[in-house]
Amino acid sequence: MTQSYLIALGSNRPGRHGGPRAEIRAALAAIGATRASPIMTTAPLGPSNRAYANAVARIEDEADPPALLARLKAIEYDFGRRRGRRWGARVIDLDIIAWSGGIWRSPGLTVPHRALRERDFVLTPLVALAADWRDPVTGLSARQLHARLTRRRALPNRQKRW
Repeated sequence: MTQSYLIALGSNRPGRHGGPRAEIRAALAAIGATRASPIMTTAPLGPSNRAYANAVARIEDEADPPALLARLKAIEYDFGRRRGRRWGARVIDLDIIAWSGGIWRSPGLTVPHRALRERDFVLTPLVALAADWRDPVTGLSARQLHARLTRRRALPNRQKRW
């Protein structure tokens, strides 16, 4: 049975396809994206000092989430990604952020992605692609998740007055 998946793509290092945006475009073709958000430039997360190119794509696939994850990891390897330092520069990063089956939990894989609700570099392109997608954990739409995240960051630090 064919499932729909939302895949987050990120790159902040040139590879054999060119710069990060070219790597994202090549990865979109490699994963068989049926639709994709615009490629966005985002600030680095963690100790990296290189800006990222990020996008979210929709794909249709018959694989279950673990089988798709294995295929995505093989694509990352083919693009030149090697496991190493967390938050380090990478040619390509492919993550399953959601699927039409709702929630999946197994060793090494949780869908929706655990950090989805905390990452503007995922939520911004997700809203551009599928603003009405509903998180099966919270019941909130992508638009609502993004608003919560950005509103929380924008609120001033308030101190209690006694």
